[in-house]
Amino acid sequence: MLKNYFKIAIAVLKRRKFFTFISLFGISFTLSILMVATAFIDKVVNDDYPDKKRDRSLYVAHIELKGKESMNAAAPSYYFLQHYVGSLKTPVKFAISSNFNSTNTYVNNRKIVINYKYTNADYWDILEYKFSEGKAITKQQIANAERVTVISEDMKKEYFGDDSGPVVGKYLEADNIKYRICGVVKNIPITAYLFYADIYLPYTVSKIDFKSDKGYMGEFTGILLAADKSDVPKMKKEFDLMIPKLPIPDKQFDKIYSHADPYVEGYVRTGNETKSGMLYAITALSVFALLVMLLPTLNLVNINVTRIMERSSEIGVRKAFGASSQTLVYQFIVENLILTFLGGLIGIVLSVVALYFINNARLIANLELSLNFTVLFYALGICIVFGLLSGVYPAWRMSKLNVVTALKA
Repeated sequence: MLKNYFKIAIAVLKRRKFFTFISLFGISFTLSILMVATAFIDKVVNDDYPDKKRDRSLYVAHIELKGKESMNAAAPSYYFLQHYVGSLKTPVKFAISSNFNSTNTYVNNRKIVINYKYTNADYWDILEYKFSEGKAITKQQIANAERVTVISEDMKKEYFGDDSGPVVGKYLEADNIKYRICGVVKNIPITAYLFYADIYLPYTVSKIDFKSDKGYMGEFTGILLAADKSDVPKMKKEFDLMIPKLPIPDKQFDKIYSHADPYVEGYVRTGNETKSGMLYAITALSVFALLVMLLPTLNLVNINVTRIMERSSEIGVRKAFGASSQTLVYQFIVENLILTFLGGLIGIVLSVVALYFINNARLIANLELSLNFTVLFYALGICIVFGLLSGVYPAWRMSKLNVVTALKA
């Protein structure tokens, strides 16, 4: 039966080529937009490089001071993280790293922008960077304030050239200071802002003495690591109990808010301390998907209704020979799903082409998007939803046609 439906669907598509082109274009273009967006979201949310221990980690990236007439929000300071968060008992390790900042350097009269990040020793124990050369900065090197650095593969190519060979032991200059390279790691996309940098430096080599600043606001992020996944709720509870006990640093404020969040919740946190931001993110994505799909769906509904009205004689004959409305509805929905899947195949091809140009254009630093199985699964789901939404109403309209009226048409 499905084979016959497929043959009928192909014959119907060939009958009015212009309508077919409009339908397939609307479906494929819509699906390609959604698939590219899904590939981006999947990369941001599901890519666990370099934090493969994400399932037993919590991230501290925000702190907010509130008063009756004032509010101050920022990333936490090194002092806040080290002195207070670092005193928690449940975490087995606690990584601290700065947000990335930029500086310029010159190589052969060519300006290079370098994004640098300061880290502590636990940072390299918690996170699992892939080293193509050398190794991580050691605890001893950080304690000794040695001027060493780990650099990204892109920075190696930009600073030393494509055919530079091994660079471990060589020096890279940033902000008029030379750092000895101890390792080279796989690139991190800038969307993973907690881990992204061109070069990674010991926090002890900074020109700023982070320990002397007793304020709560700064430019650092903390990662709490539990011994086991089952300890994460306990670790979060300990953090939440610690925050209300903190001394208020300024009389104009009366409350301190900070959270140790799972990765995705921390990534989308809006600053509204009563909510993590997940609801806003999911709502925004749902509205975007609905708007993108709504217009092509309505267009396809109108085209399908027109096609069905053109086939009223066929419907009348089939009803006269005993075909039930349920059978006809099933046939037309299947036909519409076939049309949608054909558009979906075209949409996948368009998505591959679009992702190729996006990756080559380097619109987002180090971001490589791909249509993996997760994205293809979502694409299949979108095709089914799209086909059902645009096929149910026309099929229902068709099932209500009177036999005599249909045969006269």
